[in-house]
Amino acid sequence: MSDPAPDAKPVNLALQGGGSHGAFTWGVLDRLLEDGRIRLDAISGTSAGAMSGVVMADGYMQNGYDGARENLGRFWRAVADNAMLNPLKRSPIDVFMGNWSVSQSPALIFMEMFQSTISPYMFNPLNINPLADILESVVDFERVRSCDDIKLFVSATNVETGRVKVFNRHELRCEMVMASAALPFLFQAVEVDGKPYWDGGYMGNPALFPFYDHEVESDDIVIVQINPVERPGTPKTARDIMERLREITFNSSLLKELRSVDFINRLMDEGKMAEDGFRRMRIHIIEAPEEMTSLGASSRMNPQWEFLHHLFELGRDAADTWLAQHFDDIGTRETVDIRTLFGELGATHVG
Repeated sequence: MSDPAPDAKPVNLALQGGGSHGAFTWGVLDRLLEDGRIRLDAISGTSAGAMSGVVMADGYMQNGYDGARENLGRFWRAVADNAMLNPLKRSPIDVFMGNWSVSQSPALIFMEMFQSTISPYMFNPLNINPLADILESVVDFERVRSCDDIKLFVSATNVETGRVKVFNRHELRCEMVMASAALPFLFQAVEVDGKPYWDGGYMGNPALFPFYDHEVESDDIVIVQINPVERPGTPKTARDIMERLREITFNSSLLKELRSVDFINRLMDEGKMAEDGFRRMRIHIIEAPEEMTSLGASSRMNPQWEFLHHLFELGRDAADTWLAQHFDDIGTRETVDIRTLFGELGATHVG
């Protein structure tokens, strides 16, 4: 059973949702776990990020870091295997050109034509979701709830109030993770304890405020960024407009929380806020902005193994680069200039 090194540095992981692009997060996690110099204190995840978090925690409980890596690979392989009969596939032209987009898939075109008039309550009245079956086959949630070493937070959006709901490890069940991934035009709202929930990306992608909890030890937050903040050019087609709008929406809650983190940090730096009861959080980001932006938003619905493994390798490379450049900064300073992030809408790494 592999564990982090005795002198491993504790960090909190913030894992975004983004459909198949979550395989990038898989690669990041695999590299961080392989490295062994980082100890996972807490994880906040949404949608695909939430799934990666619970899958990793379950594997960790079985065989430490090696078990976490194995379970993540098992989960994403199962996602790809289940998609063998999925009608959302790349067109022959896209395959020939090496594009990962499914924008020319007849199934996607049909779905986009009718998604504003036909709800999932009509085209999927039995509420069948193969992803829930995959998650339950890979994860023992009772074992996850007993994982004291890693604190887990999963975000969903309360349909009735429009507020974020954060489920913690002690209460975590499969339906809570599925609620975090319930895109309203694809899936019925997931009821948890009598309340309906949609995808957590609308209000927390992912939520950072749980890291201020007194039980969370680390003051370092590592965000695994899979949704591009910046995308050059003005979208002109209806599809491009909608896809860019989704990206902006799914980044908005995170950007607001980062603004709050920066505000608190500045007040503490200027001596205008006492440190008692408040914490100065250090923000880091692992990303591959050029590669992820070039994929196109529709590729988030491409579950083919070749694509998932491509994203996995991108994530490992991004994490490897980040470790080489910024491992020594953990516990010492932030590596993202949040003020530049808001000024230019592009994450600028310090030093």
